[in-house]
Amino acid sequence: MASASAFLALMKRYCIDYVNVGDQSVTRDLMIEDYVLQMGEYEVVGRDGAYWDATARQMKQYPGLLLTVHEIATCGNRLMMRFTEHGRHAKSGVPCAWGGISMYRWDGSRLTHCSVEQDYWSRKRQIDAGRADTVDHPATAPFTGEGQQPDPAAEKSARKWLEAGGIGTDGAVQCDDEWLPGHERMRVLDQRSIAIHDLFAVGQRVAFHATIDGTIAADFPAGETGAPGALHVAGILHIDQGKIAHGRVIRNRMNLRQSAG
Repeated sequence: MASASAFLALMKRYCIDYVNVGDQSVTRDLMIEDYVLQMGEYEVVGRDGAYWDATARQMKQYPGLLLTVHEIATCGNRLMMRFTEHGRHAKSGVPCAWGGISMYRWDGSRLTHCSVEQDYWSRKRQIDAGRADTVDHPATAPFTGEGQQPDPAAEKSARKWLEAGGIGTDGAVQCDDEWLPGHERMRVLDQRSIAIHDLFAVGQRVAFHATIDGTIAADFPAGETGAPGALHVAGILHIDQGKIAHGRVIRNRMNLRQSAG
């Protein structure tokens, strides 16, 4: 197993020296030149080109951008992280906070690939309403944990749950901003099938990145109910005795809204 402590140390630099300080030059120490970021329907390739430009725009749009880690775990060669980014929207002056779940690969010294989904839907809601959501509580000493070997049985349980349409229907798993007081569950999309692009376990904790194909649910305020749609999702599930004990999922509702019209 690759060094879990070294992977966590790298992510500490990523979260603090890069994002929270706002120093993009650090990315050359953190990522390979051909670094790949996948989010929703987009794939960004190249640390110093498209990725650099995209992150520079976000830092300009949200000055003082910060990242708070809520959950992080590694098996040595893979790492999962649940986080919130928060900053003040430059154009409107409104502070906002939005959740995300990311999955990383590395070569033993630098990051090579990231799959991530972020809740831009709730970010827009906060900007429109003129008030920020609460930031979830931070993880305690997130970068000092130890790695765990993957549990194949946990991975099998997670796959079964995903294929059975657990996202948006299982009350044990909270999606998007549902954990906040006053926010009701939203089904969003009725699943017909799911393509699991990536899935791995750290102990009995399982991270996944997938695309759900289905039809737009009646509670989704965009598009026509029953119309076909695709929903990009990322999540972290906690397995206990072969069952989903609890978890969090981020659904790319913004992409779905844009494609639904």
